Amino acid sequence: MALGELACAHPAAGSFGVYGDFYLSPFAGYIARAGYWIGLALAIGAEMVAAATYMSKWFPGVRPDLWIVVFAAVLLVINLRSVSSYGRVEFWLSMIKLATIVAFIVIGAALLAGGRVTPQYYAQGGFFPKGLWSPFVALTFAVYSFGGVEMVAVNTGESRSSKETPRAVWLTFLTLTFVYVGAMVVLLGVMPWNHAGVTESPFVTTFRTVKIPHASGVMNFVVLTAALSGANATIYVASRMIFSLARTGWAPARLGRLNHEGSPQCAVLISSFGILFALALVLWAPENAFRYIIGAAFTGMILSWLVSLAAHISFRARHSPAELAVLPLRSPLGQWGSILGFTMVTIALIQTWLNPIMNLWSGLACFAVLVLSYAVAKPHHKETAEQP
Repeated sequence: MALGELACAHPAAGSFGVYGDFYLSPFAGYIARAGYWIGLALAIGAEMVAAATYMSKWFPGVRPDLWIVVFAAVLLVINLRSVSSYGRVEFWLSMIKLATIVAFIVIGAALLAGGRVTPQYYAQGGFFPKGLWSPFVALTFAVYSFGGVEMVAVNTGESRSSKETPRAVWLTFLTLTFVYVGAMVVLLGVMPWNHAGVTESPFVTTFRTVKIPHASGVMNFVVLTAALSGANATIYVASRMIFSLARTGWAPARLGRLNHEGSPQCAVLISSFGILFALALVLWAPENAFRYIIGAAFTGMILSWLVSLAAHISFRARHSPAELAVLPLRSPLGQWGSILGFTMVTIALIQTWLNPIMNLWSGLACFAVLVLSYAVAKPHHKETAEQP
């Protein structure tokens, strides 16, 4: 909601990088965009690895790297065309995923309400069976799962009207609240927490309970479309992020050019380097490929969150209540919500770096690359800014 408030005040491609420039410093704006771009590019690779893993269930004899090449080619063709091409494909891929989660929530709630399953909320040790600190151990994957909410702000530069931004932000917030919280409430009710995902997906278990045929195959198709949807959306946002950097002089000017349909083709191609990274890991470290990529991508993504929250705190401090009142969307928790969010995200980042310790070295390496690239790009950025 904090990012949505900033997006209503300053709709622009590059979003939180622009807000970092305005309300913090050029360095903050740069690391938000460049770090986020690196994180997204690596996340594309993670989604490709996941998609290849799901295909291996149906075709165990086909090498995973071949699936990565096939899916990468299809998604690149979609994103190299136009925004409308990306939007149509993403709509249907996301719809499959959303419909499945809604069906899971409805069916699970019916099983609980009808007494067909015993509620498990207090079973196996009840709430916090491993202690109050245990939820922090899962913060990396929990926060990473919410990665993508910031895409609403990134898209404001290409929306048809600024009036659509508040509606998009509220729709995203309410949908995610219903989908994530609703699914977790039902999941914890239909099966013990320490049984979920041990032998099969909890979605499969729930669908099999109501005798949906081929539940395992259906869910494999759903998670495959979810992975492709994630990769498709990530390619789109990553290309717009490097496009924003190029337009402000932080990246080669060639990456800031559009084709006749409005697609930044060079930016799309350079943003797909994570696919090559995924191919390398699948070939040489197939068992840990997904985990390694997630750990590397997390640091880049989380930097954009920290900059966004810090920029919102500064934004609130610089504007009067009268100026804030005219905005079509305001964060309900205001400045204090962003302060709390900044604190919690910082804790999540520290926890990620320390568990396992390899994430600390990869995170520090990522930050060192950002600092070095900032020093190299800064003179060119100044020349671009001085041009009329």
